[in-house]
Amino acid sequence: MTNLQPEENWDLEIAPKNNLFDLHLKDTWHYRDLLWLLVRRDFVSFYKQTILGPVWFFVQPIITILTYTLVFNKLAGINTDGTPAPLFYLAGTIIWNYFSDCLNKTSTVFKDNAGMLGKVYFPRLIMPLSIVCSNLIRFGVQFTLFITLMIIFNIKGVLIVPNAIALLFPLLILVIAALGLGLGMMISAVTTKYRDLAFVVSFGVPLLMYTTTVIYPLSTALTKYPKYSWIIKYNPVTAIIETFRYGFLGKASFNWELLGYSTGVTFIILLLGIMVFNKVEKTFVDTV
Repeated sequence: MTNLQPEENWDLEIAPKNNLFDLHLKDTWHYRDLLWLLVRRDFVSFYKQTILGPVWFFVQPIITILTYTLVFNKLAGINTDGTPAPLFYLAGTIIWNYFSDCLNKTSTVFKDNAGMLGKVYFPRLIMPLSIVCSNLIRFGVQFTLFITLMIIFNIKGVLIVPNAIALLFPLLILVIAALGLGLGMMISAVTTKYRDLAFVVSFGVPLLMYTTTVIYPLSTALTKYPKYSWIIKYNPVTAIIETFRYGFLGKASFNWELLGYSTGVTFIILLLGIMVFNKVEKTFVDTV
């Protein structure tokens, strides 16, 4: 008589990764509810016990563009390519803030969530993805402020009309998010063992902003500092900012080659981030 063994059907199978490029996206989709909970937690906890709450989404960029307008435009006399200074600085600021927030928070995500890692299994990719998604909410609010400011200037008689390049907006957000995610995953893998790198990132990222075109147009850098302008031109973030400005404000040093270069570099950085992330993921619970 033959013994019939019941067929085993598992909802989730946990197995070691053999491929450095395997992100187990199926498992990530299976845990999408956890992703949403982490996004909600990040959004709520950041402004918990504050008086203004989410209003800070508007207050922070407004204070920033007022400061930039006074210091860099009025006092330093840096031109803005004929674009109203508040719009010029806000366009660069919201792009840079999204990138820097993704990079900074992803680089310490495992250290900040160490209490969860050893208690229950879930795809570790959920954590950095939750940061990218929660920061996207903040970006959306600040982008609304940007559009509102454009409308105000048009009402005042300053004609600002987006062009066809503005249709690349979803691609720009995808690229800047992938860039922050890729760099953040590489750094997070190292900071689990070497905590000093977190301090380097905390003061290094704000300095990195000055190698982009957040506070000055690329044309000014190419004209006044031709010897060093290549550092600014070939910073992957620069092409994103310039394309965004050109699409919505109509004035910037936009070209397809620079955007293609930025996209290619971002793709390489994301692949490297995935490789490092997968390699370290097996052991970082023991060191975090």
